[in-house]
Amino acid sequence: MSTTTLITADQLFRKVDHVVPAVEWATMADDVNAILRLKHERNAVILAHNYMRPEIFHGVSDIVGDSLALAREATEVEADVIVLAGVHFMAETAKLLNPSKTVLIPDLRSGCSLAESITAEDVRELRRQHPGVPVVTYVNTSAAVKAESDICCTSGNAVRVIESLGVPEVIMIPDQFLAANVARQTGVKVITHPGACEVHERFTPADIRQIRADYAGDVTVLAHPECPPEVVDEADYAGSTAQMIGFVADRRPKRVALITECSMSDNVAQEYPEVEFVRPCNMCPHMKRNTMASIRHALETMTHEVTIDAAVADRARLAVERMLAVGAK
Repeated sequence: MSTTTLITADQLFRKVDHVVPAVEWATMADDVNAILRLKHERNAVILAHNYMRPEIFHGVSDIVGDSLALAREATEVEADVIVLAGVHFMAETAKLLNPSKTVLIPDLRSGCSLAESITAEDVRELRRQHPGVPVVTYVNTSAAVKAESDICCTSGNAVRVIESLGVPEVIMIPDQFLAANVARQTGVKVITHPGACEVHERFTPADIRQIRADYAGDVTVLAHPECPPEVVDEADYAGSTAQMIGFVADRRPKRVALITECSMSDNVAQEYPEVEFVRPCNMCPHMKRNTMASIRHALETMTHEVTIDAAVADRARLAVERMLAVGAK
């Protein structure tokens, strides 16, 4: 059992009071108190992606971050149980890196348009078409796809991973827009796959121009590299969710628009109340399946446990570990 001192929902409220109304938090108090108690009893931790609702991100989570940060932190977890408040591929990655631990995902419907856009057979076909070309796979994929890859990457380390290979050409899957943006930064020829994030692919250059017009140009625009290149070109900066947070922390712009999933603005705003956040809101329906109630249910019933076939897991783990090794150098 964890020796962590128990706190209460009332004590946690000060962490979210900037973005969650008191009356709304009150409706969650029973679930919050139950989650805090169950984490203690189960020796469990909650890993939450940056796209979680602020009450989860700032409230009941123990470790937060983008895909890269969660992958790294998962290797340091000492708890017996990991609850992944995110989507299925993230829970699989946590399981790959913690094969002896119980990893739970609160809602089995928490998928990802990128992960669903490609199969292991698709990767094998790409290898047949381009023999000898290394395969770099975005972590937003299933374990089966990772198992067919040479190395993984995230939006935060994709450039570094590609450059670490020292080759003129790579297969980079499945996000066609991330691949195009990385190709421009590295000069490496990139063969890709027609996958895209259903959140980021909907942003257009016109959206950013409208934001600038609405605020007479007095706004800093940060775009996620899963956005189309023409959207990235309109932005002042492009980076992963963690890199966006770092930009805000370092620069403290007067007004900023985060061109990504809309909960990001709420989560960052809590930390930097002096910054005005413009909120263009494309919402990920899969991320939003994570709720206080579903996390409580996961801990109460120990569902839904993530399992991966051992033969697949060994090969997929190697691709993820190679990625983490690049960051450790």
